Amino acid sequence: MSDYYEILGIDRNASKEEIKSAFRKKARQYHPDVNKAPDAEEKFKELGRAYETLMDDNKRATYDRYGEDGLRDAGYGTSGPFDAGFGDLNDIFESFFGGLGGFGFGGGRTTNPNSPQNGADLRLNLQIDFEEAVFGVKKEVKITHLETCDECGGTGAQKGSKPEVCPTCGGTGRVQQVANTPLGSFRQITTCPKCNGSGKINSNPCPKCKGDGRIETERKITINIPAGVNDGSRIGLSGEGNCGKNGGRAGDLIVVIYVKEHEKFKRDGFDIYSTLDITFPQAVLGDKIEVDTIDGKRELEIPAGVEQDKILQLKGAGVPYLGNNTKRGNHNFVVKIKTPQNVTGEEKELYTKLYEINCNKKPSSKFVDKMKKVLHN
Repeated sequence: MSDYYEILGIDRNASKEEIKSAFRKKARQYHPDVNKAPDAEEKFKELGRAYETLMDDNKRATYDRYGEDGLRDAGYGTSGPFDAGFGDLNDIFESFFGGLGGFGFGGGRTTNPNSPQNGADLRLNLQIDFEEAVFGVKKEVKITHLETCDECGGTGAQKGSKPEVCPTCGGTGRVQQVANTPLGSFRQITTCPKCNGSGKINSNPCPKCKGDGRIETERKITINIPAGVNDGSRIGLSGEGNCGKNGGRAGDLIVVIYVKEHEKFKRDGFDIYSTLDITFPQAVLGDKIEVDTIDGKRELEIPAGVEQDKILQLKGAGVPYLGNNTKRGNHNFVVKIKTPQNVTGEEKELYTKLYEINCNKKPSSKFVDKMKKVLHN
């Protein structure tokens, strides 16, 4: 036979408050979501049976005199509220005691509906050009957000009147309901149906904001986009989100940057990449040429003997470092050696001579025929 007092860890003269306190402590200890011991579930069910019995005066008196057999004989039964299953620990305490607040488990606390409530953050997707992302730019945009109603000053009530305290909840925004459970009668806290949790009733709502105290407003703002931002960068503008209620601070506007692709340049971190097409002679002999960069035309030296896919670099011609514009990445040019599609007779003779020198033999008739076709075309 189980000893319900021993299960709860209390003496036989324990008050109901002591029973409740013991149950809270033990339930937190043995709930299967918290305790993974093999016997935790059974101990948790025993706690429920003990609590249900000792919190009911008639059941407790019967149990004290006759034990569990006496409960059965009296028609009470000995199954507890959790024998058929149990839910989340917070839900259990919410149902039995109105939440866990004040017992170290969190939750169960109610907020004053008239206390300051911060406004919601808003998001704005903003597309900019590649160059604007590199060098920074100021953009003027239109945003729509909630602002405090200038007609009623945020009260939601028509001029000359003011909100009244909700008679149903007394201004708390919540009402108590009594729920009968196997453990007895317990109070349950729910949102007030009369004021929808605001704690106030507007008999004469403001015609401009319809009683909300806030109105949707469109306004222009200037966004300062710093040099070096990348695709997906976020910029936060404090106070540009929806306004708060009851004096709460306004939310923020989160600007998400999307950068358009460039027809010539690709970006990797703070470096810029582009393709550099050169001829065979330039690859062999080297050269000094003008190239396109994000800053405009620059001079680039091609070293003699450069190979396909070699990277030639202009240091400091890349993207400025975000927050440190005195430092920049590099511009990397990926070398692509162009194969000539059509050659003149003179070029054919030169390529033939090169072939003989490099391969130490004359071109085959097949090679010559192919060159003739190229020249003919």
